[in-house]
Amino acid sequence: DLQRAAAGELRSLAKQNNENRVCIAEAGAIPHLVILLSTEDSRTQEHAVTALLNLSIHEANKGAIVQSGAIVPIVEVLRRGSMEARENAAATLFSLSVVDENKVTIGAVSGAIPALVDLLRDGNPRGRKDAATALFNLSIYQGNKPRAVRAGVVEPLMALLVDSNAGMVDEALAILAILATHQEGRVAIGNACAVPALVDLIKSSSPRNKENAAAVLLALSNTNPTHLITALELGVEEPIMELSHSGTARARRKATSLLEQFNKQEANTSA
Repeated sequence: DLQRAAAGELRSLAKQNNENRVCIAEAGAIPHLVILLSTEDSRTQEHAVTALLNLSIHEANKGAIVQSGAIVPIVEVLRRGSMEARENAAATLFSLSVVDENKVTIGAVSGAIPALVDLLRDGNPRGRKDAATALFNLSIYQGNKPRAVRAGVVEPLMALLVDSNAGMVDEALAILAILATHQEGRVAIGNACAVPALVDLIKSSSPRNKENAAAVLLALSNTNPTHLITALELGVEEPIMELSHSGTARARRKATSLLEQFNKQEANTSA
């Protein structure tokens, strides 16, 4: 009971301001909170992981948390904890992964990325958001892209991409755009029949989503021309022409490259 109360108080204090985060870390709380991640008392575990999340907001604490051996027990909480604990474990992994070397460390922990994919698939709305944010950050590191693909991330991302009610089209598309820069990612996205959804987004969505959808479509088309043919059959050429004039700078570049692909494809068909 005393441990639960103490962890809860540290959670609250660490949420309030940066001075508290510095004082709590300097008082030596981090290793003790890491130990409490393995407790069988679910409320104490929730307090401990959330206290670490709040402490990690202070940049200097991120390294201290990782050096205290927190990643493996955080992943265990992510796999087996209550939904609140799983959400905050995912958010903690995101916060820690802001540091580039931590992206490598977290991705290398067996089960870390699969546990995030599981939360993305079966979590509540907040849990899915936390998982998506962590997966996005981790996938910036090239070595984590195939890990995410092999963990089955494309399937839940595609489900979120076509479900506007879930409110996560932006997040799903942003992660797919990162994964599409890796060969395994391109193959998995292509196998998931993503082209119709991408064409719909290029036709009608926010400027950022049009940009990312065009980037994914270009990556798929460079790998397999049949994706290009499918997109043309679905009427993508006109919205891509429009995007090449009116999109963001990156969208215009991607759209121009796609138009070049279209012209090559038409020339090959004519020949």
